[in-house]
Amino acid sequence: MNKSELNRIFESFSDYNILIIGDVMVDAYAWGKVDRISPEAPVPIFSCSSRENRLGGAANVALNIKSLGANPILCSVIGDDDRGKDFIKLLSEIQQDQSGIVTCSNRRTTVKTRFISNNQHVIRIDEEDTHELADETEISFIKHVVNLMDNQDIHAIVFEDYDKGLITRELIETVTDKAKQMNIPILVDPKKRHYSDYKNVTLFKPNFKEFVEGSNLTLEKGDIDGLFRAAKQFQREMGVDKLMITLSELGVFISNETAFEHIPAVVRKIADVSGAGDTVISVATLCLTAGMNSADIAAISNLAGGIVCEIPVVVPIDKEQLLAESLKLYAEA
Repeated sequence: MNKSELNRIFESFSDYNILIIGDVMVDAYAWGKVDRISPEAPVPIFSCSSRENRLGGAANVALNIKSLGANPILCSVIGDDDRGKDFIKLLSEIQQDQSGIVTCSNRRTTVKTRFISNNQHVIRIDEEDTHELADETEISFIKHVVNLMDNQDIHAIVFEDYDKGLITRELIETVTDKAKQMNIPILVDPKKRHYSDYKNVTLFKPNFKEFVEGSNLTLEKGDIDGLFRAAKQFQREMGVDKLMITLSELGVFISNETAFEHIPAVVRKIADVSGAGDTVISVATLCLTAGMNSADIAAISNLAGGIVCEIPVVVPIDKEQLLAESLKLYAEA
């Protein structure tokens, strides 16, 4: 891929509307320091100096999609609570459309609070409900998503599954069937509960642990040939066009069933892996929508995941930095 092609593809991102369906949350941060042990118990005392709220989960995918220049349409359910109001405020601050957000009185808004001292996580506290949506809420939400698909020009759909209960088998089947009828590509960032329900999708992106556990495999991460054999079987059984598996320090693997590519990781100083998966699926979505081949999708997504890992908080990818590093990568190829 030459410089002009890469620039054209990155410019084309602004033409796309991406429907994101998934669990959203508030990523809360408490910044401070630990310099002594409590006299009450053998635990560290965290002296908090500041706090911050950020968009998390599927909302971080929306933030990445927006940062790359495309238009995210975020669909999820939040609680009718103070944290839900915090979440809506965060959406308003980035001028994100809220038409896909449904409020539910019998669920809590998910919050993950990270306590950070000297750029290191000390502890994380999760506040959440993980049971699946009540029947009436599920039915209402599915109708809401279908209505958006009927009334918006959608170029790709992302299922961002954090296993918090929003995504159900009925939701997956309804949206997938309708998307196939409308010729809309579907990309999935899965979790274990509904791992086997994502049939006939365009791109399926587990990490290595999720793939091995979800497929009941005994496989070493560095066994790329063995991974390809397992990938081919999985794709045949599930009807998956492209299987992209993130391998952390070993990079990214992608298979289209007949061939595979293994893209090694770029050596970086890793500060925080939180949110890297969100970035990878976001970049992969836009690259696929723009018509890139499997190898290029994996290579650029791999770069993006590494970039955000250098920062000690969850942040969206910087489009200009990603383009600059992508241009450098292809110039060296």
